[in-house]
Amino acid sequence: MWVKSSYSGENGGNCVEITPAIPAVVPVRDSKLVEGPVLVVTHSAWSVFTDSLR
Repeated sequence: MWVKSSYSGENGGNCVEITPAIPAVVPVRDSKLVEGPVLVVTHSAWSVFTDSLR
């Protein structure tokens, strides 16, 4: 199950999705390219990234 960013609207804009399905890492993808590449980062790297956005 992929989860879209809470900041994404329903207008099909630039959206990021993550999935909690893999506990050891955070897979990230572009919601417009569901069959495209997936970036896999550690939880600590994801926390640093999201903290920097706040």
